[in-house]
Amino acid sequence: MATPVNPKPFLNELTGKPVMVKLKWGMEYKGGFLVSVDTYMNLLLTSTEEYVDGEFAGNLGDVLIRCNNVLYLRGVEEDEANAKADGAEGANGMDEEEDEG
Repeated sequence: MATPVNPKPFLNELTGKPVMVKLKWGMEYKGGFLVSVDTYMNLLLTSTEEYVDGEFAGNLGDVLIRCNNVLYLRGVEEDEANAKADGAEGANGMDEEEDEG
């Protein structure tokens, strides 16, 4: 089981970083950056893509998500976000091999 985390410092730490947000209703918002969080924990995302039932539904850009709709939120590794944006999977594999030998 995951360790409990105090949400406000967690959200403040994710500000400016890529995140993935899943709503209670099944929609997911990926590829966006967390711009800000208010005292109610409403989320402002930018460069956001919407996925419904796991399928791409469109680019939304800036999105404000009311706090009570969020099922969970997680940080996305910047390398993963960059690879998705560049359309290149496994871009770090060569770097790791070069470092080893």
